[in-house]
Amino acid sequence: MIPLRHTLPTREKPVVNRGLVTACVIVFLIQLFSGPAAETLIAIFGFQPARLLDPAAFHYTWWEAALTLVTSLFLHGGLVHLFGNMIYLWVFGGAVEDAIGHLRYFFFFILAGAIGSLTHTIFFATSAIPSIGASGSIAGVLGAFLLIQPRARIVTVFPLVVYWAMAEIPSIVFIPIWFLMQFANGFLSLASARATQEVAGIAWWAHVGGFLFGAAIGVLWRIAQKRAAHSPATIA
Repeated sequence: MIPLRHTLPTREKPVVNRGLVTACVIVFLIQLFSGPAAETLIAIFGFQPARLLDPAAFHYTWWEAALTLVTSLFLHGGLVHLFGNMIYLWVFGGAVEDAIGHLRYFFFFILAGAIGSLTHTIFFATSAIPSIGASGSIAGVLGAFLLIQPRARIVTVFPLVVYWAMAEIPSIVFIPIWFLMQFANGFLSLASARATQEVAGIAWWAHVGGFLFGAAIGVLWRIAQKRAAHSPATIA
């Protein structure tokens, strides 16, 4: 399913979200024009669970290893990977930024990605394969969007047997389906890793961890909104 837009208006321009999309595109172009050095960039700035847990073994300090929780979010493994992430970020991120504010949204994006990577580490602690991409952050955005805008409708393109169709899907349907797919693939990746002793190519559990963090933030936002609505008005 490819989301194109949601149907709800926003109050302010999503300047931070657009900046994050732009930053990811610029970093990808740097990777693209780096040639063979692109692999070195991924090795240095990508997130490796084993390196985080034992940075000295990789000749990193603890803060250098921790920094890759952030730098890895802006790296992508190819045009399809970049496009898939950016279309979701573009569609859903603006509404979350509009609800929680620009600065909060920036830190939310970083934290969701970091928590996603840490969740990946729980399941693949010995992996030295670099994990890259903003998927954990975007999963967090989807989790928050579900709680903040449950009545939104998502204009979506999806494939049928011989052609592509378009429909408006309620976010309360679209996003849980997306999450269940990540969760199911996460369990399949564990089974695959046990059978082959290799880590899955996609960090599905980063998606799960990021989503749950975003949903928790969405719950806190709803509680804060309810309290604000019931607090006595102040008259100046």
